[in-house]
Amino acid sequence: MSFDSRQFLTTVTESPGVYRMLDEHGETLYVGKARRLKPRLASYFRGALNAKTQALVARIADVQITVTNSETEALLLEQTLIKEKRPPYNILLRDDKSYPFVFVSDRHPFPALEYKRVRTRHNDGRYLGPYPSSHAVRETLSLMQKIFRIRNCEDTVFAHRSRPCLQYQIGRCTAPCVGYISEADYRRDVDHAVQCLEGKSEAVTQELTRDMEAASEALAFEEAARLRDQIQQLRQLQQRQFVDTGNGDADAFALASRPGALCISVLSVRGGRLLGAQHHTPANGLDLTPDTLLGDFISQYYLGQAREIPAEVLSSHELTDTDIIAGALENQAGKRVRLTASVRGHRAQWLELARTNAEQQLESQLASQTQLAKRFESLRDALDLEEVPARLECFDISHSQGEATVASCVVFDANGPRKSDYRRFNIQNIEPGDDYAAMRQALTRRFKRLEKGEGEPPDLLIVDGGKGQLNMAREVFNELGVQGVGLIGVAKGTTRKAGLETLFIETPQRSMDLDTSCPALHLLQHIRDESHRFAITGHRTRRDKARRTSTLQEIPGVGPRRRRELLRFFGGLQGVKNANREELARVPGISVSLAESIYRALHG
Repeated sequence: MSFDSRQFLTTVTESPGVYRMLDEHGETLYVGKARRLKPRLASYFRGALNAKTQALVARIADVQITVTNSETEALLLEQTLIKEKRPPYNILLRDDKSYPFVFVSDRHPFPALEYKRVRTRHNDGRYLGPYPSSHAVRETLSLMQKIFRIRNCEDTVFAHRSRPCLQYQIGRCTAPCVGYISEADYRRDVDHAVQCLEGKSEAVTQELTRDMEAASEALAFEEAARLRDQIQQLRQLQQRQFVDTGNGDADAFALASRPGALCISVLSVRGGRLLGAQHHTPANGLDLTPDTLLGDFISQYYLGQAREIPAEVLSSHELTDTDIIAGALENQAGKRVRLTASVRGHRAQWLELARTNAEQQLESQLASQTQLAKRFESLRDALDLEEVPARLECFDISHSQGEATVASCVVFDANGPRKSDYRRFNIQNIEPGDDYAAMRQALTRRFKRLEKGEGEPPDLLIVDGGKGQLNMAREVFNELGVQGVGLIGVAKGTTRKAGLETLFIETPQRSMDLDTSCPALHLLQHIRDESHRFAITGHRTRRDKARRTSTLQEIPGVGPRRRRELLRFFGGLQGVKNANREELARVPGISVSLAESIYRALHG
């Protein structure tokens, strides 16, 4: 069976990451990285390709992706996988050199930041790195030289200069070669650059902030403006630096589930570096809870297996038998093993990345044509239809105690979610909290548009709710004369547990309960959950837009002192607006919850 690139691309994320192209035997043909995975992978299957790429694409049987936090992480993971897998289409293009470093001399009074491929014992100085590629080093050096105006000339050129070069004229160097800056001031700039390369940009930023305020009080506004620009540039440099620390060994396990499908992703981190991700799709025939299922999986993954057990095992769910599993892992590993779901800092980022990979893999799994075809055929059989429905539409309502009511309409066809046809309806002029009136308004607007020739009619309409929502949909159909569209209401059971839903078909008098393992039920649960998600997202956006303020003064909990700290920390209001939630939470006096409120107030 040939690789279905069209279906595969519908599930690929826009995030940065690494992709592995596999042949029919599961062997790695090529490893690549991308700032945005979807456009990069699409380029292999569209347009004119050279002969070598055509030969590669012709052998592809599967593509595995690993989502990363940044392109830098993707670069490093790409090199790790290339060295491990030795894929044939990479070896033709890439060498096997060692990782590059940044070198700072201790002997020169005005040292430069130098590119070094090999560490030697004869150089009297410091090595920073390793970095994922020579491009990453040169990009880093250019950034440091731009921010701190460090010289980039050779020592021989430096020793024979009699006047400043062009770098000084364009503001990229302080001209130490002709004595325009003192040795102490230049060394201070170099130390700032080194601290940033070591991931200590926070301390540098605080020092520059103090200098900026002092310059402003002394009416040295040009100097204050220069320092402000440095602060804003450093705030954009907050992603983790890949220095040679050699610590941080962990495996992160994350479980993602949907009706009838689940995926467990295992993210391996060694020496603080991401080595790759594995995806597993175990069966859950006993309908175990996620924490029990994940605990059983972790036990089987390590115990009795010839696998390295790291010092930390991270879990996306709190496990019921954490102490027992951790004790067994310690006995096998012969060392202390920490098993936990409560982590912070970089470990929290690893765990979140594992969750992202599990969700992405699960979406690809659910969108496979074989799986979808099976579910659609099962729905035809369960409802006793003459043909397999080609288009499903599902409606749901979301609001907060009647505020900002939004109705969603999601569409599924033979290829899965058809997101280009998704629609939201902002509900107006109804009694707050009246879900029946909201459903009436949304369905009326949808099918009146259909009368005007806008869009395609569904074969089957699904409403999230029981008899009341179904009756409302039937009234709208009768008023507008809608014919040829099947109607189903999906009502949650008394415990609201997935798998116990009751289906009302066409009328409240005809109900049906499907088995929890039925693919037709899984399809209805999937479209119902997607409609619910889409409605909640639209409701929150509408609600927050109404509440959003544009200035710090109007944000609850942000008084004069906190406003001052925010502006000092980021060098101005624009810096605050450009900051993410984690950066806002690092400001003195700003808690995680307040950072979330500030971000939502500024961005909605």
